[in-house]
Amino acid sequence: MTVSPLAPGAARAVDAPKPRRKPRRVAERDKRRSTLLTIFVWISVIYFIVPLLWLTISTTKDNGDLFSTFGLWFGRTFEFFNNVGNLFTFQGGVFWQWMLNTVMYAVVSSVGAAILATAAGYALAKYRFRGGTAVFSVILGSIMVPLTALALPTYLLFSAAGLTDTVWSIILPSLVSPFGVYLMRVYAADAVDDGLLEAARVDGAGEFRIFVTIGLRLLAPGIVTVLLFQLVATWNNYFLPLIMLNTPSLFPVTVGLAQWQGTASAGGGAQVLFSTVLTGSFVSVLPLIAAFIFLQRYWQSGLATGGVKG
Repeated sequence: MTVSPLAPGAARAVDAPKPRRKPRRVAERDKRRSTLLTIFVWISVIYFIVPLLWLTISTTKDNGDLFSTFGLWFGRTFEFFNNVGNLFTFQGGVFWQWMLNTVMYAVVSSVGAAILATAAGYALAKYRFRGGTAVFSVILGSIMVPLTALALPTYLLFSAAGLTDTVWSIILPSLVSPFGVYLMRVYAADAVDDGLLEAARVDGAGEFRIFVTIGLRLLAPGIVTVLLFQLVATWNNYFLPLIMLNTPSLFPVTVGLAQWQGTASAGGGAQVLFSTVLTGSFVSVLPLIAAFIFLQRYWQSGLATGGVKG
């Protein structure tokens, strides 16, 4: 409230300046950009949804309808439950073992990789030590190396150690996540306030206790992100188990289904496996969807906690 110089002794409110409108050209350009982004988002959604929709519909068909009806429409009969029954009983129910193996590989590897990446990223972000920059540069460089280029050296190392055709040949390589270390290093640099660490040190807390009680809580969204990335990577890993494992009872679901598909492609009576393979692919996707839905609340709650931090 200000006093108007045009009316002595009387006070009146001076109208606040009206917000400036965007120029017409700028508004039209923003509108076109928004339309293009919307179209791109919908194209991306269709690109990712259509294969999943095709897979879901294919699980309801028998082997004949798979090749005689339109892929995105149902067959003449609803065979979903028969396909599921065939999936879990074929070859003595070996698919159960493959799923259990996949869950074990993925859970152990993702949890271990998240813990190691969090500890390494936190140390690189909050401690200054000789060679720290060089270590981080090496980690960045290792992200650029394709995993297929490391497959043969990894196999030779594990073969020399006598660990091939064991569960450790899948779990140990999956515990190393250079991208996870990079992500946690960048995230910890901003998420963990140095003032909190100094206050904890003044109170007499040790470095490990500070990391467990303060660091892990503030880094929760990043930890869940690394865990999800590594969970998906290990769950969908095909090349590493293919070269490391020879015993079918140790196969993950990716290698097992690939063998069934190869048998079906060979021709003969084994062609009936096509519907079984597709049903197995559909069933193997469901745990990943459940993991994302379950961990999403921890992701969102962690981001909300970091957003209100003063």
